[in-house]
Amino acid sequence: MTSTDSGAEAPTRLRRSVTGPLLFLFILGDVLGAGVYALVGVMADEAGGMVWLPLLVALVMALLTAASYAELVTKYPQAGGSAVYAQRAFRRPLVSFLVGYAMLAAGVTSAAGLSLAFAGDYLGVFLDVPAVPAAIVFLALVALLNARGIKESMRANLVMTAVEVSGLVLVVVLGAVVLGRGEGDPSRLLELPEGTSVAAATLGGALIAFYSFVGFETSANVAEEVRDVRRVYPRALFGALVTAGVVYLLVGVVAPAVVAPEDLSASSGPLLEVVRAAGGVPVELFSVVALIAVANGALLTMIMSSRLAYGMAEEGLLPRPLVRVLPNRRTPVVAIVVTTLVAMLLTMTGSLEDLASTVVLLLLFVFLSTNLAVLVLRRDRVEHPHFRAWTALPVLAIGTCLGLLTQQEARHWLLAGVLLAVGVVLYLVTRRSSSATPVEDRAGTGAAGSSS
Repeated sequence: MTSTDSGAEAPTRLRRSVTGPLLFLFILGDVLGAGVYALVGVMADEAGGMVWLPLLVALVMALLTAASYAELVTKYPQAGGSAVYAQRAFRRPLVSFLVGYAMLAAGVTSAAGLSLAFAGDYLGVFLDVPAVPAAIVFLALVALLNARGIKESMRANLVMTAVEVSGLVLVVVLGAVVLGRGEGDPSRLLELPEGTSVAAATLGGALIAFYSFVGFETSANVAEEVRDVRRVYPRALFGALVTAGVVYLLVGVVAPAVVAPEDLSASSGPLLEVVRAAGGVPVELFSVVALIAVANGALLTMIMSSRLAYGMAEEGLLPRPLVRVLPNRRTPVVAIVVTTLVAMLLTMTGSLEDLASTVVLLLLFVFLSTNLAVLVLRRDRVEHPHFRAWTALPVLAIGTCLGLLTQQEARHWLLAGVLLAVGVVLYLVTRRSSSATPVEDRAGTGAAGSSS
């Protein structure tokens, strides 16, 4: 892959205030944390002690698709998001809508899964409460912070990102201490569940592990606010993914070496078992760290989902009431309420594993679209220099996406299909309503919605 000098930057109405280090931290915070806190046990159920292998495979898969995002973001620095790239490449409004809506559905489903993770064994250290009611209350609190304002939410995210990274580093250090004492069993790192082949364990585990790496794609939406985006964006993107991957791999090595894989898979707070095995650190303290990490993931996801729903409504792709904002806070209150209610409903329909797998399924369609778009748009020449991925990379990325889709179970296809079917219905209803409303009436409605 190659990149070139940035050249003159395109004009924009937005302030270019995001530097390279800030973009790196933004992407790292979006990728690192909540998934691995909750899903190491699920991966251990699929891959036994070889948790590290599906994590490594998932990292490579994420880097392949990231190369396509790096090319498209630097080629079209004023256009953000997979839906925009789909529209440029395929010129089919329904296709671009479905790509954007799949991102929205994946975000809401991810928040539902994270709420169940929050209500699991980490919360159980302090409170013995049923998981689903606790998850619903948690989502309501996230919605209140989301509605309070983006500035407050981002400040909370900065603090929570520092805490969640510290927690993962602590797990690695404690695991090293246990192994240094001669305890644990490093030979478990090559053990597989009985009757499972290396290929099956790798693919099955990678399907779950991939969930821990998603999040980097949302960085495309801030491209217009990045200084020298054509030079900075690829470095920040690949740097953040590799950093997250190294941390994940270290966790994937120490966790099964310290705690038996069957014990990890039996816990909804698997990293807590590593802390218990090490001793010296109060489990209550680490539980707080883990709860903060999961809460941060849910907050970022719900911010993205509510803003995406708001933006799609402004474009006339979703019902117009979703553009209404709070008078003083200027936050998209209807979009926040609707996305939160959907997430609450999803907590009642599936386990953490099912919801995480459904998120990956939805995002695989988004990534397929983006990797195809980067190849189609090679015929579209632009005047400014930009990052260009080796042609083999998006081709390999398409292959990996198709490979992971073959690992999905019927119930995940069903849940994703229901969510997408709802989106198609909303799209058709919105289009029919828009075409039936006089232009002057729609303009008046938009003004009212913006000022309410």
